[in-house]
Amino acid sequence: MSAPKGYALSTLKDHIDHDFGSSEPMKITQHRINTFADATGDYQWIHTDVAKAKKYSPFGGTVAHGFLSLSFVAGAMASTGIVPKEAKGVLNYGVEGVRFLSPVLSGSEVTASFVLKDVVEKGKGQYLIHVDATVSVPGAEKPALVGTFLAMVMG
Repeated sequence: MSAPKGYALSTLKDHIDHDFGSSEPMKITQHRINTFADATGDYQWIHTDVAKAKKYSPFGGTVAHGFLSLSFVAGAMASTGIVPKEAKGVLNYGVEGVRFLSPVLSGSEVTASFVLKDVVEKGKGQYLIHVDATVSVPGAEKPALVGTFLAMVMG
């Protein structure tokens, strides 16, 4: 089911349990993995040493950091239309129950799908939304990760 087009912020609660569909795919390149390592200081060989990962990794090559896959969710969520266009801003509020279920190999594409699970009105046009997210690699047996993402939507 595609996202509702142009719905009003005041009707956010009407879209609980709506499946907002999937984001556009994002390619997880070795350059992206290395850049993430530079940003975080996490240079574990399974992410950044291509030769060593080909030889020793149970995955046959380098894999994305779990937190790189997790960080993809914010932008992907914005692209699927969960947040009404009239919102003045959106702030990440937290993440619940994240599980990394399968690796994302370098060179893979990932997509994220979203279901709005709850909306809590916080007053003055502010809504705390709970969104179930699944990040997947096409053709993989299990999702790369699942979790509930919380965001404060400001009207």
